[in-house]
Amino acid sequence: MPDKILFVDDEENVLSALKRQFRKTHEVHTAVGGAAGLEAIDRGESFAVIVADMQMPEMNGVEFLREAKKRSPDSQRLMLTGNADQKTATDAVNEGCVFRFLNKPCPPDLLASALEDGIEQHRLITAERELLEGTLNGSIKLLTDILSIVAPESFGKSMALRKMARSAAANLSMQSTWNLEVAAMFSNIAYVTIPAETLERALSGGSLSAVEQPMIDRLPEVGSNLLANIPRLEKVARIVLYKEKHFDGGGFPEDDVAGDAIPQESRILKVLSDLEHLKAQGMKLAVALQHMAKQASRYDPAILEEVSKLMTAEQADAEQIITKEVKLNGLQAGHVLLTNIETEDGKLLYNAGKEITATILERLYNFRRISGIKEPIKISMKATDSDKSSEAAA
Repeated sequence: MPDKILFVDDEENVLSALKRQFRKTHEVHTAVGGAAGLEAIDRGESFAVIVADMQMPEMNGVEFLREAKKRSPDSQRLMLTGNADQKTATDAVNEGCVFRFLNKPCPPDLLASALEDGIEQHRLITAERELLEGTLNGSIKLLTDILSIVAPESFGKSMALRKMARSAAANLSMQSTWNLEVAAMFSNIAYVTIPAETLERALSGGSLSAVEQPMIDRLPEVGSNLLANIPRLEKVARIVLYKEKHFDGGGFPEDDVAGDAIPQESRILKVLSDLEHLKAQGMKLAVALQHMAKQASRYDPAILEEVSKLMTAEQADAEQIITKEVKLNGLQAGHVLLTNIETEDGKLLYNAGKEITATILERLYNFRRISGIKEPIKISMKATDSDKSSEAAA
């Protein structure tokens, strides 16, 4: 598939000539003026190279490329200009972060060579990022699977929290959710540092001693410090640090950070984790939301409102979810547990609320061979057309 190139100029005849020149070798897009160029980027097109003229009315080439970099950072930016003064070149490099600076009129072979170099640079950047992110995402997934195996009480619901966080981010029109999703998965990583008895009392709402309470209060800091040791998770570490911070500045950590200065991802996790905690104590969704509304100073009001809408809508969609009791052989990736899974001798393997993965299935089959699994297992799943027809016939 040809790489996409965007040419931006205020002269339509120039754009037409460029399109004729490169349409056989590349997928060429054109835009008359900087505003139209930004609109083309905002439509979601992935351009390997963006080429802009310097002298354009309303928005010059430097201004356009500066905005283009914010919206499409992987695209390589080239500037064509008939004004080859030093200030123009300096601004283009420093503000527009141009890959190449070309003078007009530019020989066709020189422009073609610059485009090929830009495309190759784009391929190198995107390939390296995809490799790194793929490796990191795979490692994170493996680590959270292991944590949910070692400590199901603490990590059993991390994937469910990640799913809720992703939905909330979509409702809030967040452009990137990667840091939020990873923070959701690792939000409880510091639980591994707490004695099991203390953690159990804390999660169940039991009373804690004067020694134990500070351990629980410092969990966000401990989790943040653990994550800060992993390259590329510095932002995730900060999100975890502030996930218990109140919107009015109260809570942990005790500093002057408040309101919008708290990472947006932390504010989302604060609402979602508190809501899940209240539901785990037996509160109905509507009651839990009302309870949180009465403590409005703790939460970002916009996020609390969007999460309320989201959860209410998801509850309305619950009729599309059916429950079943299945044997282990009938358990599939994607099913969500409605009851705990235990061995025959009563050892807890996975908490209710856990979404089944291929890794979990493999572990469960191994446990069945050695110590047996209590069956049947109650799960929830999306209703298929055949399920709906069967229910209707019944």
